[in-house]
Amino acid sequence: MTYLERYRFWMDAELPAQMQKELESLAGNDEELRSRFSGDLQFGTAGMRGIMGMGSNRLNVYTVRRAAQGMAAWLSGTKLPQKAAIGYDSRHNSKLFAEVCAVALAEAGIHTWLYDRLAPTPMLSFAVRRLGCGCGIVISASHNAGAYNGIKCYGPDGCQMTDEPAAIVTAEISNIPYFIPETKSFEAFMQEGMISYIGQDLWEEYYRTVLNEAVDPDMIRTAGLNIVYTPLCGTGNEPVREILGRLGVNITVVGCQEQPDGDFKTCEYPNPETDAALNESYKVASAAPCDVILGTDPDADRVAIAVPCEGGFKKLTGNELGCLLMDYILKARDARNDLPEGGEVVRSIVSSPLADRVADSYGVKMKAVLTGFKYIGGEILELEQKGEEEKFIFGFEESCGYLKGTYARDKDAVVASMLVCEMAASLKKQGKTVLDALEKLYDKYGFYLSYVESVELTGADAMEKAAAMMASMRKDVPVTIGGAKVTAVNDYQILRSLDMATGNETVINLPKSNVLELILGEHGSVIARPSGTEPKVKFYYTAVGKTKEDAKSLLDAMIAQMRL
Repeated sequence: MTYLERYRFWMDAELPAQMQKELESLAGNDEELRSRFSGDLQFGTAGMRGIMGMGSNRLNVYTVRRAAQGMAAWLSGTKLPQKAAIGYDSRHNSKLFAEVCAVALAEAGIHTWLYDRLAPTPMLSFAVRRLGCGCGIVISASHNAGAYNGIKCYGPDGCQMTDEPAAIVTAEISNIPYFIPETKSFEAFMQEGMISYIGQDLWEEYYRTVLNEAVDPDMIRTAGLNIVYTPLCGTGNEPVREILGRLGVNITVVGCQEQPDGDFKTCEYPNPETDAALNESYKVASAAPCDVILGTDPDADRVAIAVPCEGGFKKLTGNELGCLLMDYILKARDARNDLPEGGEVVRSIVSSPLADRVADSYGVKMKAVLTGFKYIGGEILELEQKGEEEKFIFGFEESCGYLKGTYARDKDAVVASMLVCEMAASLKKQGKTVLDALEKLYDKYGFYLSYVESVELTGADAMEKAAAMMASMRKDVPVTIGGAKVTAVNDYQILRSLDMATGNETVINLPKSNVLELILGEHGSVIARPSGTEPKVKFYYTAVGKTKEDAKSLLDAMIAQMRL
């Protein structure tokens, strides 16, 4: 079916007047028609994410319902519990889409639990496990701009869905016609008991569980810690403030970003990885007592921090915060002699190898996994299946995602915010700052500077462009990057590691993924991977030097060469 045929099919569907009017407004706009109807919005292991609007390649009640029907068909064909949990964030249509999903699941005889208000993504992961569900759904586009929304899909272990079940869901979706009317309303299924709201008791259980992950909670209560916090108009406002409030943190909230706002008017791109996301926080922190600025993304699975410094504030990278939290946790547990024998910390392959040095100094094993927190969750599951769940100590991704504990299988900005405050309080009582701790890490292990650059791709063939870019890199591997010799090439698509000096190959024991890693000996690395949710290729740079200046010089040279 061509894009014009799809458009006519939607026009003929006799949809509600407002939706029909939107479709009619597209007539004659060939570029927009191609964009909206050139294909179906794709379902992958991360679910679906896209711009909201009418069309087969947009997120709307019809594409959402079809995806949920595919999830229901998959779950119905398994021996998993025929129960599901759903959460949603502060974006436009999130609550509506959540209810659409709940109806689709209930129609298939699946008892569905729905959060009665905004809830962070990690709370959905928690609910799936605590309620014994076969699957879970979060309506969120994470840190994307306000025009976007999405569906994140979870398996029974509370991890985001893996390749095999996702492929089944994709196949099921392809066989489901558009515009199948609902058999009953959301309200009717609620009255029958097929859809139920998640009660406050589960919120309280989540709070207790997170608080149990504190290393030394009394540290916060006695330090007089001052925090400036922004939920970036998202879901973190209630749970983050509840946890920090119970621990005695003095919290100043960024007022213009306190309440839910799907337009994100004060932060167009609500991604805490970017410095601009904290601009309003800097204004507040300049006039209020502040030891640390905390910012959580709209679905509160990521957190970033900034700290006062000479001339303003310094925002830490996800790698820097991850290594600091890991060092704090390991140091505290080592001091009281309760590090588990055979304990493990986990990072994604694109995260800083500085974390490996930190883990090794405490005699703890580091495991590097593919990008995507579900792989960190998978490591926890393996330990759980062996009865060794307590060996998991901490996991993180450079994209500001952290988890301590096994109660959830996704990154959790709530527990990470608590740990940040605890670490900062500990340092404050010693007369030190977070920046002092960071400098100490660099002095001990060397300067590891990281940088992430995204190459944005446009057009209907954006994904093909990304594939061509990756193929070109594999064909023409440079001998040096930024003056540092390429010593090894790790190709995760073919699961082979090539030693450039000897030509020897070894097997990489990870799932296949379209990732290419160029190792520069002890000087760093460059990793390239297409985004799993957007038409872009991401480049992850790590430069290592004895001084910050050495590392910065190498990093600049690496970036300049790769941009050519």
